Amino acid sequence: MMTSPVGHLLSKLLLLLAMSTVAVGTFASRGAAHELVPTIADMTIVDGENITLELRINLESFLAGIDLDAVENTDDDDAGDVYKTLRGLSAGALADQAPQLLVLWNDAPLAVAGSALEFTISGVEVPGDLDAELPRISVLRMTARLPERADTITVNWPLGSGALVLRQQGVEDPYTGYLAGGESSPAIATAGGGAQTPMQAFFGYIPVGFDHILPKGLDHILFVLGLFFLSTRLRPLVWQVSAFTLAHTVTLAIGALGLVAINPAVVEPLIAASIVFVAVENIFTSGLNPWRPFVIFGFGLLHGLGFASVLGEFGLPEDQFIPALIGFNVGVEVGQLTVIAIAFACVGWFARKDWYRARIAVPASCIIALVGAYWFVERVFL
Repeated sequence: MMTSPVGHLLSKLLLLLAMSTVAVGTFASRGAAHELVPTIADMTIVDGENITLELRINLESFLAGIDLDAVENTDDDDAGDVYKTLRGLSAGALADQAPQLLVLWNDAPLAVAGSALEFTISGVEVPGDLDAELPRISVLRMTARLPERADTITVNWPLGSGALVLRQQGVEDPYTGYLAGGESSPAIATAGGGAQTPMQAFFGYIPVGFDHILPKGLDHILFVLGLFFLSTRLRPLVWQVSAFTLAHTVTLAIGALGLVAINPAVVEPLIAASIVFVAVENIFTSGLNPWRPFVIFGFGLLHGLGFASVLGEFGLPEDQFIPALIGFNVGVEVGQLTVIAIAFACVGWFARKDWYRARIAVPASCIIALVGAYWFVERVFL
């Protein structure tokens, strides 16, 4: 095996990558009670005079002031300790603190219909006897008086609030949209008719799919890297990615349609096991075995079910289900290709070196296997 100053430098860089990856793997999968989920808001116009917003929301994260645009887990924010304190409150005690949010949202303002709307709380439902390992999703109902002859409403989702799925209810052709923190909805017709066109749904869900690969899909990123480190040659990589793409497209579709539903407690450990498998195989083989694409296809079915659970959190617009589903899948694929492109830009140029496999591909696969094994144990036993 040829050694060189470049090889020694890469070895040191790889060691640093190992330490960083293990640290990320350790902290990225901490308790589910601290994982963040999107807020879902159902908007209803009552008698043409009042607007009601019913939010499925993690009250603790908002009350703690966590920047939901920047983190995926409450432990990653300086306000994480405040979140833990709020998470320990009784249902009634937490509900009593909900009006604090209303002051901020009315000042923003949260919604405009010709003029700023002033919301009041009409109800708060906080789950009581909930497993401490699960996030607590409360229901917050707010009502505001509409100005006379208000025919459109714009919702302004505050910066730092994470993702919002906004769904109009009780009208024909209702609006359904996805807002990131700091974004505003289009002017939504109070009488309905604001449903997205197929193209709007398609393009609107591409960033949702991409976001669940980069930066949020660390387990999917490691799986794709496991495919990459078998060989940087185009043919084996295309075979593997094609098998993976085809498989998860199938289960993503049938899972999102509700035809198949498997408990995430079963799917998530199997996804971790798939990461371990591809990484360990990389260590003992340097080429594409004839049966590996079929194994990758099977693992792709599992990853598709994982993506389907993500879509279950957001929901898809019923009237534009297929375009939105395709857009989400395109976003996932663009995210995966981006991961491969970044990996190639970082190490692919050294693929023809004698020391590439020993100094880069095998150690990187060992790191991936260790992180996947940690996740598997945590998801099964912890």
